[in-house]
Amino acid sequence: MKKNILISFGSLSIVSSSMLLLIGAACNPNLTSTNSSTQKIVAKVWTTLPDKSALLKVDSQSFSPNKNTSSVITVDSATRYQTMDGFGFALTGGSAQLMMQKLTADVRTNLLRELFLTDNNGIGISYLRISMGSSDLDETVFSYDDMPASQTDPGLTNFNLSVDKLYLIPVLQEIIRLRPDIHLMASPWSAPAWMKSNQNARGGSLNTSNYAVYAAYFVKYVQAMAAAGINIEAVTLQNEPENPDNTPSMLMTAPEEALFVKSYLGPAFQQANLKTKIVVFDHNCDHPQYPISILQDSEAYPYIDGSAFHLYLGDISALSQVQSMFPKKNIYFTEQWTSGKGNFGGDLRWHVRNLIVGASRNWSKNVLEWNLASDENFSPHTDGGCTLCQGALTINSASASITRNVSYYIIAHASKFVPSGSVRIGSNYVDDLYNVAFLTPQGKKVLVVVNDGTANINFTISFRGMYLNSMLPVGAVATYMW
Repeated sequence: MKKNILISFGSLSIVSSSMLLLIGAACNPNLTSTNSSTQKIVAKVWTTLPDKSALLKVDSQSFSPNKNTSSVITVDSATRYQTMDGFGFALTGGSAQLMMQKLTADVRTNLLRELFLTDNNGIGISYLRISMGSSDLDETVFSYDDMPASQTDPGLTNFNLSVDKLYLIPVLQEIIRLRPDIHLMASPWSAPAWMKSNQNARGGSLNTSNYAVYAAYFVKYVQAMAAAGINIEAVTLQNEPENPDNTPSMLMTAPEEALFVKSYLGPAFQQANLKTKIVVFDHNCDHPQYPISILQDSEAYPYIDGSAFHLYLGDISALSQVQSMFPKKNIYFTEQWTSGKGNFGGDLRWHVRNLIVGASRNWSKNVLEWNLASDENFSPHTDGGCTLCQGALTINSASASITRNVSYYIIAHASKFVPSGSVRIGSNYVDDLYNVAFLTPQGKKVLVVVNDGTANINFTISFRGMYLNSMLPVGAVATYMW
């Protein structure tokens, strides 16, 4: 069974071919002339199929004067929402280690060009999340101020970035040379163990007596990265603050985050003249009350840029719940994994529907998948860290061959076409075609669509009185740009 769908762009009706010629030539640089009386609009379309028989396969589809359907999805470029910072991944320490240890300099440079530029086959990643200290996808657990058992360092005289200087910082510096405007967000998985209630990198809480020194730790980190030529645009206070079961990890309640922001970190950043944004929460959509309660604190509110979310629990609409209460504060989507035991087609449609489409339609300024690269055994990871986290890339530990996995294509369907500074514009759902539309700084229109139904769908894209008749198979994703 096939369904017929129409997608319409704007409310403008063209009543004559002469009007179409004049308006089209003025408004759309992608119009090309087929003869003296007809204008032709050509869209490029990139498609990925769930069986992997097409992976970002590109072709051209032309608009015509005739439409084949009567159902309408309206995309309205006059209705504008948030400005996008970008799409990307977490560049874990393990990802950087694989790139530095397993790839030659030339291969690594070519790979980074593919990942961060858009020329040739590049996918144009514009946003990265990194860890402050180790995440669970580092080979070892570390902070920037580790001390022997029973010893402390309240003056942070032992602070250093020595572990990051081995892999993460060199890779970041190479990325920045290619992409100086890359957005970087940093998140700690734990404070140094000596600052915590259990004196351990896993679980426990930050001792109240160490709030001031931990704020100074953040300041030192941002300053040290800046000295290495790396601008940390934003920090979250704690990765998954309600999860004490990762290695490393740390509990941090909403009242504790509020206190830390308003009395320690916010003033410390202000005193150090740091412009780095402070983002709260960084955990699941099942608990929007967590960031809401912090933003309701009138003393914490001025220091906070926004809230960050994951979607291991809850519904993506939680982002809009927070945004509606605090429309002047930003929303970020910062992490979602794909499992090494997952299904390409199932992951493709779920992640595009819920993240590329869902997070963007619920006000997120970015969409980040978890983990840029792992090896064939889903390593490196800590003892007690994630053992099935699949990278966007698999870098084989023996052959150094590179495999592009499902999250590579999930992100690429947006990152390649929706650069930083693009604006989400109006569109509506019809049946099982979940979609989101953007207007790029260059004036290009981009529509990302996933068929989340059980039947192939015939549909028509309508733009200023012209129509593109297309079809999207079950589970397929397509990005249209004109």
